[in-house]
Amino acid sequence: MKKSITCIILIFIVTFLAAKTQQLNNFAELMNALKNGEQVRMIAHYGDCELISDNEIQERSPNAIGGMNIDVFEYFAPMSLGNTEAFVVFSETKLINLRGFVYNYAKVKVSEDNKVKITAQYVEPDEFEIEMNENFFSTVNNGNNEGAVYFYLVK
Repeated sequence: MKKSITCIILIFIVTFLAAKTQQLNNFAELMNALKNGEQVRMIAHYGDCELISDNEIQERSPNAIGGMNIDVFEYFAPMSLGNTEAFVVFSETKLINLRGFVYNYAKVKVSEDNKVKITAQYVEPDEFEIEMNENFFSTVNNGNNEGAVYFYLVK
């Protein structure tokens, strides 16, 4: 009986320790994790971002939080596309039901100066018309700043 309880406790502890995350505090740490094939998750606090919608800066951003795993990404070194700074981009599309079905498309660009741009679009699935197009701007949160975009190494 004691062996069974000890075994269950050990399994619980190992599972708990294995499921922890580690915050990545800047572009260099993010790129190091991605280049090493690590699993990384992004969490964006949209309400704390600057929002540009319909080419106008909005007074407030929606009080929403979104997250996505970084699966497919592309890294561009300085001057590879005429860009002065390195950056990484990744995106994801999901079909959601929001007053009818739409594709929820999110594209993220993180620059080596830790600036983050998130483009969020709702795209109609039949004609691919864009029903919503918003751009959110912030910085990578490093634990000491007010950056609204967090990156986590999932262990």
